[in-house]
Amino acid sequence: MNTIEEAPIGRRRRRRYSVEFKAQVVAACQGPGVSLAAIALHHKLNANLLRRWVEQAEGSARVAVASSEVAVQSAEAPAFVPVPLDTMNVRPAEIRVEVRRAHQSITVSWPTSEAAQCAAWLREWLA
Repeated sequence: MNTIEEAPIGRRRRRRYSVEFKAQVVAACQGPGVSLAAIALHHKLNANLLRRWVEQAEGSARVAVASSEVAVQSAEAPAFVPVPLDTMNVRPAEIRVEVRRAHQSITVSWPTSEAAQCAAWLREWLA
C-alpha cells in the first residue's frame, strides 16, 4: 500500500502566515511546560519555523523593553539620590582573623580604620 501522496505538478509555493496567526501561535508557546513541537504539530507547522517565530517575538520584546528603559533614563532623573541610613544600629566594620590549631582557636578583631597596622602585625606574626 502506497501511503505517500503524489506531489502536485508544478512549482511548490511558500506558505505565508498572517501576523495575527503568528502572534496566536507564539502566545500558545508562552505557557509553562509547553512543548513547541506539540504546538507546531497541532498547527501543522515545522517546529524549527515556530522556534524562529518565538525567538523573533522575544527579540522584539527585548528591544521594546530596552528602548523604554532608555526613554526612562533620558528623563530628568537626579544623578544622585541620598538615602538616609540608621547609624544607631550599625556596627563598625572590623577585620577578623581566626587561627585554629588542633583543638585551640584564637580570634583577633582589628578595626578597619587600622588596616595597615593589622597587615604589618600579620606579616610580623607569620614571618
